[in-house]
Amino acid sequence: MSKINKSEIYEKNLNFLLGSGASYGLLPTLALQVKQRGSDKAHTVETLATKFEGNSDFQAHLFSWYVREVILPAAEYDHECVALNTADQDKAIENYRQFIETILKILSKKSHKKRVNIFTTNYDGMVAHTAESLLRLGSYDFHLNDGTDGFVKRTLNARNFGRYFQDHGVFDRHSKSVPQINLIELHGSVYWYKDGEKIEVSYDPGRAKKRIEDVPLREEQDFFDYLLDGTKTDEDLDPPADLTFTENAAFENAYKTLPIVNPTKWKFHETVFEEHYYQMLRLLSYELEKPDTVFVAFGFSFADEHILNLVKRSLSNPSLFMYICCFDDAEKASMEQKFLGFANVELIRVEGFLNFTAFNDEVFTTKPSST
Repeated sequence: MSKINKSEIYEKNLNFLLGSGASYGLLPTLALQVKQRGSDKAHTVETLATKFEGNSDFQAHLFSWYVREVILPAAEYDHECVALNTADQDKAIENYRQFIETILKILSKKSHKKRVNIFTTNYDGMVAHTAESLLRLGSYDFHLNDGTDGFVKRTLNARNFGRYFQDHGVFDRHSKSVPQINLIELHGSVYWYKDGEKIEVSYDPGRAKKRIEDVPLREEQDFFDYLLDGTKTDEDLDPPADLTFTENAAFENAYKTLPIVNPTKWKFHETVFEEHYYQMLRLLSYELEKPDTVFVAFGFSFADEHILNLVKRSLSNPSLFMYICCFDDAEKASMEQKFLGFANVELIRVEGFLNFTAFNDEVFTTKPSST
């Protein structure tokens, strides 16, 4: 199958799971080129971090690369400075815009429950930035619910995802639901900040950038180069020996304050973020247990075992149907193994690579089919 039939999803409880593939062009992925010992298979940050778990010197360098090459670009990106964008960034932004517009067109046709949930493991805030841009244009009337409340300071609260807006007539003689997109960021966000026992959300790019730049990175260029060298294996990655205990502790303490899920075992270091993570996993579970539910996964590898196991348990719901978009044949083969035996899972492929552009043009679209 290569296209999601829109007539089959209009009146369903519609949910999406977006992974790093959706932000390709804006942000690097967790893929590395250094090979696993005795194999032609390349490492990712998570596999390498897991292999060297407990080696603090090694992980300080690896996570320094992770902060510099993956997290910092998300914080540095300023959606207001479009003139500075590369062609890849412009395309990525256009893909998000097309995706959100397709969702809004579907919501406009629904007779009731005009709501969609977007679960994402990306921490770049692109769904929020795109929604803001569309609202400024005035072409669509909708509400983006990122789970926050408050005015001067906005903080996250899980209960807010159960709140919905309605438009009422002047004399309350009629009402209608305002189309709503719930944005649930499972792996954190560069725009989150710990505020006591709460999580503050601020989409100020300057503030986000400064917080990441203040992390005292351990920058060993040879080590960084090896991570992206396909002729090297993890056997070549001897931990650099230039760290003092004080330097190591300074990096580790700053790194642990970041509101980003740690690639080792997919956990947050900070308890406040960790508790919110599990609340959002419960929310995902509740949504997938509802009747007449459709779940679309794009750009997500299911490396997070918490999410993988939750989704597999939820597939016991006979009225849940899941579409998994596979970038290439290798990913399709991997997903076939992970979801073997589930009749309510459909793997989607297209000719060529199923990137976000192909997803919007060929798989999830309200445009008439060309065939």
